Amino acid sequence: MPTISQLIKNMRCQKKKRRVSRGLQGCPQRRGVCARVYINPKKPNSALRKVARVRLTSGIEITAYIPGIGHNLQEHSVVLVRGGRVKDLPGVKYHIVRGTLDAAAVKDRQQGRSKYGVKKPKKK
Repeated sequence: MPTISQLIKNMRCQKKKRRVSRGLQGCPQRRGVCARVYINPKKPNSALRKVARVRLTSGIEITAYIPGIGHNLQEHSVVLVRGGRVKDLPGVKYHIVRGTLDAAAVKDRQQGRSKYGVKKPKKK
């Protein structure tokens, strides 16, 4: 516990707030155009992660993860990007929203549909 005279000499410094998802600039989502779609394998984990390099409307270029099994994205596809990092991939701090703009919903998905843009199946 510092003395009053010590506090007068040098004040307590404020903790710097970490800015969350710099690419989105405070927006919940942002639109962007795919510059490159590729697979990014990571050494200790064997899965091949699908990622896309996206140029956002703000002019910032980011790397975003494509969730779900299979996708229809290619260069010049318009996508919606949300925040959310991928543990396995260093530097990937964004997810592409499935079922919006050019990113099609995941086929034949029954559970967790809302996360992959799948409509409710018709009852027979």
